[in-house]
Amino acid sequence: MLFSSISFIYYFLPMVLLLYFLVPFRFKNLILLVSSLFFYFYGEPIYSILMIASSLSGYLHGLWINKTRKSRYAKIPLICSIAFSIGILLYFKYADFFIENIVWLFGFEIKALKLALPIGISFYTFQIISYTIDVYRGNARVQTNFFNFAAYVTLFPQLIAGPIVRYTTVEQELSQRKHTVTDFSYGVRRFIIGLSKKVLIANTLGELGNIFFSLQESTVLFYWIYAVAFMLQIYYDFSGYSDMAIGLGRIFGFHFLENFNYPYISKSISEFWRRWHISLGTWFRDYVYIPMGGNRVSTVKWIRNIFIVWFLTGFWHGANWNFVIWGLYFGIFLIIERLLLNGILKKLPAVAGHVYTLFFVLISFVIFNTNNMAEFTGYIKGMFGFLSIPFSNTETNYYLISYGLTLIIAAFGSTPLTVRVIDKIKNSKKCEYILNVSEPIVLVSMLLLITGYLVDGSFNPFLYFRF
Repeated sequence: MLFSSISFIYYFLPMVLLLYFLVPFRFKNLILLVSSLFFYFYGEPIYSILMIASSLSGYLHGLWINKTRKSRYAKIPLICSIAFSIGILLYFKYADFFIENIVWLFGFEIKALKLALPIGISFYTFQIISYTIDVYRGNARVQTNFFNFAAYVTLFPQLIAGPIVRYTTVEQELSQRKHTVTDFSYGVRRFIIGLSKKVLIANTLGELGNIFFSLQESTVLFYWIYAVAFMLQIYYDFSGYSDMAIGLGRIFGFHFLENFNYPYISKSISEFWRRWHISLGTWFRDYVYIPMGGNRVSTVKWIRNIFIVWFLTGFWHGANWNFVIWGLYFGIFLIIERLLLNGILKKLPAVAGHVYTLFFVLISFVIFNTNNMAEFTGYIKGMFGFLSIPFSNTETNYYLISYGLTLIIAAFGSTPLTVRVIDKIKNSKKCEYILNVSEPIVLVSMLLLITGYLVDGSFNPFLYFRF
């Protein structure tokens, strides 16, 4: 287990901040590196060595690439770097998946390795790959200080669940960054908001999902409640963690890019993926899709490119076929939208576009949260009344009433309505003053409420830890 949330908030983080702001700037990256390694070591002692080895590999390959970049052998160190990083990822995350499928296909007797998944390996592996590719392309200067590079790879605010921070984003800030009261206060506010999204909303919706699984007999309505709850839960879980990472990054002087932009207000699947997990989507765009030709190729090759990218996007999320199917599901929709629906979607009323997108995104997360197609088929049958179950019952109505307010708050909170209301309030000088005075009180109250939840409850999963 990694730090408990209470230990992280009230012990680890204050100690790191105290040390960080006491030392001169030249030691700040070292403090971050040691703190990050301690943070990871506390939960993953053995795999800390793996992360250090990956960092060392990225650092040495970067130096090698930079040395040979203008020679005829320039691609050799790049290929070696990518092979090393991908090899480690495939072994520790996907070895048992490959063994299981080989056994199923050919009947060989091969024992599973049963390796524990190193937390955050998908994120820091992609960060290292982006660094070596950018050095090869000349988009980033090689980092000659190993401690600075290792601090970038292991940076604890975004280490275990992203977002994927590219080296080019923080390249300048690794060697020179400013610390201001404005950035610090913004970081604290963003961290508390993200933690609130995670603990108060995502965890509560997760409890509703657990209730759904524990029922002896479900109903059509509860299948839909569960599907909506999970779609909102995964958004608040992951966007909440991204908010916390961005907030902590700002406290330490780093400006991480946004990872979510209200994806549930999208009017097409294409728009949804420009707003959801932005760091992953742009990573595959820049390092896989565009190098293969992107959309500046024939239609057949473009379709090939889409399928490859979305196969990899699904597979990145986990060693299970449901993730692959989930990725290809979106790939198919993106192809259909561009070739057949693009003109139609532009002419549709905005409401129709929202309904279309939300429906198929909801179905996608049903796929995402199942282990096999038989389980997915069962969920779909339950949602559309093909099982011998009632539409609703007393138990379903009880849980709908009990969790209805959370669902409504979550639904509204996933839109920019709240931000727009606050912006309008700020336009009034009198209201802005009231807002400035009340904001710290609200944030402290939220932190105390979160603390109460964390102390009293043991249900605190991070869905994206497994990726």
